[in-house]
Amino acid sequence: MFNDAFFVALGFALFVALLGYLGVHKTVTGALDNRAQKIQAELDEAKRLREEAAAVLASFEKKRAEAEAEAQAIVAQARAEAEALAKETAQRMEEFIARRTKQAETKIAAAEAQAALDVRAAAADAAVKAAEIVLSAEAKGAAGEQLVAKGIADLKALTH
Repeated sequence: MFNDAFFVALGFALFVALLGYLGVHKTVTGALDNRAQKIQAELDEAKRLREEAAAVLASFEKKRAEAEAEAQAIVAQARAEAEALAKETAQRMEEFIARRTKQAETKIAAAEAQAALDVRAAAADAAVKAAEIVLSAEAKGAAGEQLVAKGIADLKALTH
């Protein structure tokens, strides 16, 4: 009846009773409770930090969206200004070309008119000289000279 197993069981029971008497179970339970409280505090802190990080992330996402919207608005405004500037530049260029074309046409017309006047004057002078030569050869004397002078005056009056 008192074999080795009995003494092992009796030793174990005495050991457990001694542990209970000394309050080791309260120390172990207290240590486990403290550990559980620390873990719970860490979990609560982690949850708080996670929520804070989510709020910061949402804030940055909102700022990013606002910045993108602002950038798109700036690009759209710049594009509109560039188009308006291009239209204005094209219009000014057309007006400049039209003005220059008109000036050139006016200068050409004036040059043509002057050339026509120069040709007429040269032709009139040549005709007068030719008539003077012919008439001076044919008409001699005072009556011929008077006739030549009158013809020359009449011819000059007709050409001018």
